Amino acid sequence: MHKKIQLGFEIAEEAKPFSTRHFRRSLQRGKVRKMARIKVHELRLKNKTELLAQLKDLKAELALLRVAKVTGGAPNKLSKIKVVRLSIAQVLTVISQKQKSALREAYKNKKYLPLDLRPKKTRAIRRRLTKHQASAKTEKQKKKEMYFPLRKYAIKV
Repeated sequence: MHKKIQLGFEIAEEAKPFSTRHFRRSLQRGKVRKMARIKVHELRLKNKTELLAQLKDLKAELALLRVAKVTGGAPNKLSKIKVVRLSIAQVLTVISQKQKSALREAYKNKKYLPLDLRPKKTRAIRRRLTKHQASAKTEKQKKKEMYFPLRKYAIKV
């Protein structure tokens, strides 16, 4: 019979040591259900506080799943670890994307942009003259072009 262990924050049931062979077999038979993943388009609708709250919940869930893994938890809990880790990554990605877009909005009409918001391109392209600088002409050059334009004529045969 299985005995219960007190872990401090939750009572976990001690099970037989986990075997990947049994887990694979139960996966093939369809006994272990895959956990539903978070939809990113739903995350984008949430504000920062909701996202941080969800992140905290997911991290707590991951900690519980890792404890279950050490104590020899059920196969369905162990398969859930991957999904929870992916969900945490998705939430963190959405948070960072929102922060970056907010920064872009804040610096939209400013003279200088932070380095991480500037286009990366290549080092040589970044050091190149701007189009305006490259096409600039001296007064002397402008006058010369104005007074001596390119002659347009053709020889008739």
